[in-house]
Amino acid sequence: MHLNLTRFAKSRHATKAFDPARKIPASVIDELKELVRFSPSSVNTQPWHFVIASSDAGRARIAKATQPGYAYNEPKMLNASHVIVLCARTGLDDAHLNAVLEQEDADGRFANADAKAAQKKTRDFYVGLNRDERRDLSGWAQKQVYLALGTLLIGAATLEIDACPMEGFDANTLETELGLREQGLTPVVVVGLGYRSETDFNAKLPKSRLPVTAVFTELA
Repeated sequence: MHLNLTRFAKSRHATKAFDPARKIPASVIDELKELVRFSPSSVNTQPWHFVIASSDAGRARIAKATQPGYAYNEPKMLNASHVIVLCARTGLDDAHLNAVLEQEDADGRFANADAKAAQKKTRDFYVGLNRDERRDLSGWAQKQVYLALGTLLIGAATLEIDACPMEGFDANTLETELGLREQGLTPVVVVGLGYRSETDFNAKLPKSRLPVTAVFTELA
């Protein structure tokens, strides 16, 4: 059976108000976690970590980062069923890279030792390219986090879960509150998940995107 993903892309929106009384079932959260875990990343580097809060206290800790300059995002975090902080690794050390390589090996990705060595060489090349030549390892890692964000948003829509991605928060406050620096992490984007309330004005507005002719170039 064909799944019309375009329908979900057109129906989802950034939810501006959540119903605090409605909670996402644990089984659905587990499915979303698997979707995010299997997000693509450049050479399967997986330079990310995700912090999830479902309790009132946990969401309140994350919401501290909305004060004072991003107070408009506080109720979205407090009233959501779950809040996820998508973090990027500030460095890709040997421990992380080796963990990825050994997991690939355990999962049967390599036919032999040469294939494993080739994967390591390729991954090391791209890490080195972005760290040493382009000097933007952090930016490269954050690009991969946004791939996970896209997976989360369309996945939530297919599961009939509302979501609101938020860049409006104080990163320093959140790093301190969650002890992220000590873990070699930095927050990139926060996502509220739950079910829209009747006061969610954005649910009533039509979707708006530039036309096909403005965003695509067809090469002959």
